[in-house]
Amino acid sequence: MLSDSLTPRMAAMAGALALAPIAWYGLASSATAGLFSAINLFIMLAALAIAMSPIEGDDHHGEASA
Repeated sequence: MLSDSLTPRMAAMAGALALAPIAWYGLASSATAGLFSAINLFIMLAALAIAMSPIEGDDHHGEASA
């Protein structure tokens, strides 16, 4: 899959799939470690959503200004 075709919605679905092992880890070992892992996952998903969102502003297309 090309990164151009990856949408933030698809990244969120992949992140939602990652919640299952985090929940298992949190229940099997320390609840605090599971909580911190879940918070870390949400931070990563937010960063992906921001990085993959469209850029607002002028459309320069890489042209040099004179």
